[in-house]
Order: sequence, then structure tokens, then C-alpha cells
Amino acid sequence: MDFTLSPEVDALRRRIRDFTETRIIPLEADPDSWDEHENIRLDLLEEVRAEVKAQGLWAPQMPRERGGLGLGVAGMAACYEEMGRSLFGPVSFNCAAPDDGNMILLERVGTEAQKDRWLDPIIEGRVRSAFAMTEPAPGSGSDPSMMLTTAERDGDHWRINGRKWFITGGAEARHFILVARTSDDERRGLTAFLFDADQPGWEIERRIPIMGPEEHGGHCELRFDDLVIPDDQRLMEVGEGLKATQIRLGTARLTHCMRWLGMAQRAMSIAADYVRDRESFGQKLHEHEGVQWMLGEVAMAIEVGRLLTMRAAWRLDQGDFARQDVSMAKIHVSETLHKAVDTAIQLCGARGYSKDTPLEWMYRYARQARLVDGASEVHKMVLARLYMEEQHDFWSWR
Repeated sequence: MDFTLSPEVDALRRRIRDFTETRIIPLEADPDSWDEHENIRLDLLEEVRAEVKAQGLWAPQMPRERGGLGLGVAGMAACYEEMGRSLFGPVSFNCAAPDDGNMILLERVGTEAQKDRWLDPIIEGRVRSAFAMTEPAPGSGSDPSMMLTTAERDGDHWRINGRKWFITGGAEARHFILVARTSDDERRGLTAFLFDADQPGWEIERRIPIMGPEEHGGHCELRFDDLVIPDDQRLMEVGEGLKATQIRLGTARLTHCMRWLGMAQRAMSIAADYVRDRESFGQKLHEHEGVQWMLGEVAMAIEVGRLLTMRAAWRLDQGDFARQDVSMAKIHVSETLHKAVDTAIQLCGARGYSKDTPLEWMYRYARQARLVDGASEVHKMVLARLYMEEQHDFWSWR
């Protein structure tokens, strides 16, 4: 595995880095850039997105024939890391969750008619989207087999009833991907559907308050009461909902890691700038051995996370599900992000804990990383199961 970037990908990465550093990061310092949910103001976002498009940096994960830049997963890893350095970065390039994962799923498994109707508006940035799978207890969370929302066939339509919650982006989304139970079959009991916000038969019960900060559209609780979905809005075959979920989440978990690595690097850059200038007990802070240990430990953890992420990306590019690699990256990078931000706050002292830097925003954001798209403990269970099945071959040179 050679992770050297091609000249074309490296040139794109550098352009994304320059645009993020010179145009997007400076916006964070202006209080007027923020909305009431601690994200970039929507009208400002549209202005920045227009500039991204004009620079030819838009939607790098999508095929060129659909308006993207046609990057493979390894190329995405390098570019997402750069845009992830800004709190406003990923959404500015149309590479933020949940749109990112939804676009990747629709591009991979949708029919051409479905791509024209449901995918292209998301790629173009005309609509936002959401993925509705998680349910309140006793429904499905990390275990999709517990899903209670049902889809019953009614001629050439389906009737959906049930509840979902913590649906990211739900209040802003116009296009939704919904997973519901269509039979009691353990492996083929779920099916994926498409619907849009204008269809009757569903409602947002509440926008769930969270520690924050929030993505645009928040995290919502939805109720379905005889939502009617035509069969041509079914995604993949009946009974392939679990497969659709696995296809989406495999890459989506890894793109989280890509963005988080950028944020971890940004946190450490803020800390490095501070300890380089700040003096204590007759020395610059960075000259103290204890500070050097803290910086070195996080720098190494970030590099390990990059290698895990890039190996998983390489395997996905080979057509593998890369479940083992994605789980390892998800565990390590989510924990590294929290460690990096926590260390940066410790090194910056009271200034890091204040709102004079974005570190406190990052700290609250980072806590969710060990929960979203599968808690760390679930991924450790996956690794343990794979290890028990493979034993020494768990470490084989695949």
C-alpha cells in the first residue's frame, strides 16, 4: 500500500487547504458569521459555497458527470482532512454529514431515475437531506434488528408508521432516506425508501436539545402516521435495507474520521501557537519537558489515525467493505479527536476554556464522536468477533 498522493490529488488538496485557511477560517472570528445553533449562518454559507463552486472545489466525492470532482476514497481522505480544519469547512464544500453519506449511497445504489430526482439536487446544494434509521427505545439504535418502524405494502405503495429520533439535519432536510421493517426476516427484514419533506403523513415532533454545537437542521424526533411512499421510491430491493445501511455507514464512518483528523490538527495548531509564545518560569512553554510529552503524544496519535484511515480508504477503493479497518479507524480517531482538543485546552489554560478560541466549541463537538455512527464499544465488539473468527489471520497482509 503506497499512500503517496497523485500529483492531481495533491494539487487539489493544497487548493482546498489554501481556500480553507484564507477564506473560511477567518469567518469563525466574526460573531456575525454564526447562527443561533452555533454553525455558519445559512446566507453566508450560500455565499461561500458559490465561491467554492467558482474555484472548482465543489463536491469532490461525486462523479464528474454529476458535477463533482470524481475522487476515490483515498483522495477524499486527504482533501476532507484539509477542509476539516475549519468548523465551517466540510459544509462549505458539500462534504458534511449527513448529505455526504446520503450522496455516496444514492450514487452507488440508486437507479438513474432516482439519481436524477433525489441525488442531483443534493449534489448541487439546492436541498439538504437526512437519513432516518435510529429509533427511541425499545426500537433500533446500534442494533438495526430491533427496528419497530414498519412499511406495509398497499398495492404499488407502502404505508409507513413509527418513530425515529436523533435524525441529523431533519429540520432543514427536503430529501430523506428512511429504513423501515418490511418483514420479520432476521437478515432481510428491512427496506430503504426515499421521501421528501412535502409528502403528508409525517411530522417533526421536536428538535432535540443537545450539548451542541449542531449541524444545520439539528437532531430531530420524527413521527410517521400512514406516510404513503410509491414503490418507485424504494431504494434497492425489498429486504435490502440492512445492506443499504452497511453501504452508507461504511464510508460515512470513515469520512467522519477524515474530517475529525483535520479538526484534531487545528486544535493542536492553536495550542502550538500559544506554547511557542507563552513564557512560564523563565522558559517558553514549549521548552518544558512535560509540554513536549503532551504535544508528542497527540502528534503520534493523529498520525496513527491518519494511517488507519488511509488504509481503510485504500481497501474501500479496492471494493472491500473494510469493516475491520473502518471500525479500528472510527475508534482510534474519535478518541484522538477528544484527546487532541482536551490537550489543547489544557495547554492554553483559561484561554482555551474561554470562547476566545474555538477549542471549547470543538470540545463539545468532540464528545459526540465516540457515539455517532456506532459507539466505540460496538466497534470493539465487531473487532472482537472478527478476531475470534480469524485468530492469527486477523493481522494478515490482505
